[in-house]
Amino acid sequence: MCRFVGPLVRAPDCIAGELFFQKHFEHARIPGVEELPVSVYPGHKPLLVANTADALVGLAQMSVVEIHSWNGVAPDPAHPDRVISDLDPDPALPWTVMLEAASLVKVVLDELGLRSFAKTSGGKGFDIVVPLARRQEWDEVKLFPQAVAQQMTRLVPQRFSAELGPKNRVGKIVIDYLRNGRSASTVAAFSVRARPGMAVSMPISWDKLQDVKSGDQWTMAQAVHRQRTLGADPRERYWRTRQGITVTMRRAVGIKQYK
Repeated sequence: MCRFVGPLVRAPDCIAGELFFQKHFEHARIPGVEELPVSVYPGHKPLLVANTADALVGLAQMSVVEIHSWNGVAPDPAHPDRVISDLDPDPALPWTVMLEAASLVKVVLDELGLRSFAKTSGGKGFDIVVPLARRQEWDEVKLFPQAVAQQMTRLVPQRFSAELGPKNRVGKIVIDYLRNGRSASTVAAFSVRARPGMAVSMPISWDKLQDVKSGDQWTMAQAVHRQRTLGADPRERYWRTRQGITVTMRRAVGIKQYK
């Protein structure tokens, strides 16, 4: 399974300098990174995958700091293998509110019958990831996280917003569901962020959620130490999860039908 990557955020003059965003090989090739045949995604420029240790070394050599990835994998880009809800808080909110919000989203997904996994964004909040078994197409799948975001807004309107933009985030947490369109991307787990502090997007097991102090808690050195001392992979069950979005689930969040 090869996950599509891009955009890649390059910082040849360090993160304080100009950043470059690369999705394809039109500007520069990267050692170890593979360019897939156009036939994998007809009508689109060749997609990239970075699926080996050599590819990661190549990314570092080309000053790539931040890696984003799609919700699709080769050789079947027509059927996404996950949906993601990006929880983006008003920075003025206390962190305890963010922890409560992530837990509430998990409860809703649990009640729907979907197993979910959390990671810090390396920025202000959390990404809640729901793995899928690649049985449904993009147009069907992308409606679901939007409906979940709208459901959360109906349940707790004083805390959540499903509308993007700074004015909708005042005193609230925006649930960004637009990460789920075809060609959309989210910062990859374990990616460094190209911003002051260079925090890492870190997977978190739900039973350790309350130990998290911020969305940018772990620097590179701290992230490496954490992984070496955890003793267990917080996403171990992720790779064994086989689930899909059923008609019952869609109806429960207000999707009456899918054409």
